[in-house]
Amino acid sequence: MQLQTQLEELLQKCSPSHLEILNESSGHGGYFPGKESHFKVTIVSDVFQGLRLVQRHQKIYSLVGDLLAPSKIHALAIHAYTHDEWTGERPDSPNCAHAPKHASS
Repeated sequence: MQLQTQLEELLQKCSPSHLEILNESSGHGGYFPGKESHFKVTIVSDVFQGLRLVQRHQKIYSLVGDLLAPSKIHALAIHAYTHDEWTGERPDSPNCAHAPKHASS
């Protein structure tokens, strides 16, 4: 089973009203088609109500921790919101210093 699918299944335990998982592996060094190493998660759920940012991340890590291993997911960006906080927009990811370089024209 693909890592992205596993990630999605585990995060369903938060009963999200919005869940977006982006595979950002292609923007990082060592990329090849099908690689799953870097993900960005945007999740909206009221299970985050009253939790500080670090507590929200801890909740996510407790669900998906087994996927965070050198042979699996290398990096996971988390954007966790309650329904009241969600504006419909998520922040862009920064460029990776080790991203594949493209020849300039």
